[in-house]
Amino acid sequence: MTREFWKELDELNPNTENYVLTLLDGQEAGEKALLSNHRLFWTEKTGGFFQERREEVEAISESGILTLYGRQVYAELLGREKRLIICGAGHVSIAMIRIGKLMGCAVTVIEDRPVFAENARRAGADTVLCEDFTEALKALPSDRDCYFIIVTRGHRYDQDCLRVITSKPHAYIGMMGSKRRVRFVKEALEAEGIDRALLDSVYTPIGLAIGAETPEEIAVSVMAEIIQVKNRRRRAFGYPKEIVEGVVGAGEEAEEGQKLLCTIIRRKGSAPREIGTKMLLLPDRRCIGTIGGGCAEAEVVQRGQELLLGEERLAIFHVDLLDSAAAEEGMVCGGVLDVMAERV
Repeated sequence: MTREFWKELDELNPNTENYVLTLLDGQEAGEKALLSNHRLFWTEKTGGFFQERREEVEAISESGILTLYGRQVYAELLGREKRLIICGAGHVSIAMIRIGKLMGCAVTVIEDRPVFAENARRAGADTVLCEDFTEALKALPSDRDCYFIIVTRGHRYDQDCLRVITSKPHAYIGMMGSKRRVRFVKEALEAEGIDRALLDSVYTPIGLAIGAETPEEIAVSVMAEIIQVKNRRRRAFGYPKEIVEGVVGAGEEAEEGQKLLCTIIRRKGSAPREIGTKMLLLPDRRCIGTIGGGCAEAEVVQRGQELLLGEERLAIFHVDLLDSAAAEEGMVCGGVLDVMAERV
């Protein structure tokens, strides 16, 4: 994977349907291409496999391992880093910040009261904007991997937030409040000209109906609803920020081609992580990210070190972790994984 690939990847519009394509077999194994909005956006090799079969490549509309002209191709429909944007920093918000970080989300909190904003910082939010809600939201970039939660202290602030958020790309909008408060906000915004169908798409009452009462229980119900929405979508994990920084960030110690990007491309059984999960293996055996830990990951690390000693650009590691082997290692799940390992 060349530096040009990472540069072109960064140029993709996050609000369109984007695929990374990787040729898995033959002498050209490892050849990459980027597909954006059913258009071949970039190819690593002029006159290569993807460019020569442009028409069929641009018809791709599903993720996974595909067969094109008798060759195996891994197509990954990209998602960006999942971003949780919380408007308000009360007790429920503090619990949601902590759960969001456990889920691996980048958490941004908007709160105009300095004391409450400081509470959000202490709870672990990545970004805290102590500003007017409207101005902060207008300036905040968003895409289809943003999950907005409105938990402010009053309907006027709810209305200000929802007015801006409905105009932005998003994966989810949830708003806390009584039926009367929610109805008031929706009716006011509809009178301003905001489409009623868009307002009715807002998740309210927010959270799954689990009888939550305490701030922590309410936070669990909200985050469970967000997980439910997230997992209905076909977008895969994409390239986490820490992995991209590990590959191309300033100050990396290894030369190009001396690190290994490992991606789960097929799974069966109760393997712990999903297709698209990534881990970067460094020459000193340190890892950025995880594909599930335990003996499965240890086997990938071992085989990856062996791959780095050779000349191959790409390999597929088949890891068969039967329940009996998993139990011996103290794991609660087994399963079968195919892991694509690429030099970067």
